[in-house]
Amino acid sequence: MQHRQQNTSRNNSAQSNAGLNIKHQTTTHKMDKFKVIIVEDVPLELKGTEGIFRNDIPEATIIGTADSEPTYWKLMKQELPDLVLLDLGLGGSTTIGVEICRHTKEQFPKVKVLIFTGEILNEKLWLDVLDAGCDGIILKSGELLTRDDVISVMNGKRLVFNQPILEKIVEKFKRVVSTQIFRQEAFIAYEIDEYDERFLRHLALGYTKEQITNLRGMPFGVKSLEKRQNELVNKLFPNGNGGMGVNATRLVVRAIELHILDIDNLVPDNG
Repeated sequence: MQHRQQNTSRNNSAQSNAGLNIKHQTTTHKMDKFKVIIVEDVPLELKGTEGIFRNDIPEATIIGTADSEPTYWKLMKQELPDLVLLDLGLGGSTTIGVEICRHTKEQFPKVKVLIFTGEILNEKLWLDVLDAGCDGIILKSGELLTRDDVISVMNGKRLVFNQPILEKIVEKFKRVVSTQIFRQEAFIAYEIDEYDERFLRHLALGYTKEQITNLRGMPFGVKSLEKRQNELVNKLFPNGNGGMGVNATRLVVRAIELHILDIDNLVPDNG
C-alpha cells in the first residue's frame, strides 16, 4: 500500500513537472508588445511582410512603412520603434540600406535592426551591414521571416540568422577550417618554418630577394635566401619537376598547391 502511494506521488510529481516544462516552453514563445517600422520598396513583398506580422506576431504594432530613406527618417522623427525590419535594396541601391542601419544604430542604439533581404549572393553586403551594427540577417530564400526570428531579436539576441544564411556561414566556416588544417599539415610534412613561409609569401607578392632581405623579420642576405630557395625546391619537389628547372614562380605555385601559402591571405609584412 505504501509502495503504491509512493508511485502515485512520483507520477503526480512527474506530471506536475511536465506541466511546468510545457508552460515554460510556451511562455518562451511570448513577448511584450512592441512597435515596428518596415522598410521595403516592393509593394507585393511589403504586403506579405505585413501579413506575417498580422497573423504570426500579433504583439507587433506596425507604426509605419517606408519605401525610401527620406520617408524612413520622417517616420523615425514622428515615433521611435522598438524594431526596424530593413530591406537593403532600396531603389536599386544596396548601400542605402547599410547606411540606414549604421545611422540608426549610432543615433538610437536601443532600436533593434533586423535585415530582411533578397540579396542572397552578395556576401560583402552581409559583412557591411554586420559592421554597421545590425542585430541579424534574414535572407528571402526558401524561408521567410518567422516569429522565432523576431522573438530572438526582441529578447536581445545578437547575430540572428535564418537557415539559408546559416548554411552559407557554416559552409564558409568549414572551408576556412579545412584550409587551416591543410596548411598546418603541410608545414609539418614539408618542414616549413616561419622564415620559409615569409620568404615564399613575399616571392608570391612579387618581391625580389634584395627587397626581402630588407624586411625586418628576415635577417638573411641574398646568398642565404638563394640557398633557402634551393632547399625549398628540394622539399617541395622531392621527385623533381619532370626534368625541368624550378624558378621562383613555379616554387610559389607549388607552395599554393600544397596549402603552404593561402592565396586569399597574401599580405606583406610591415617594414
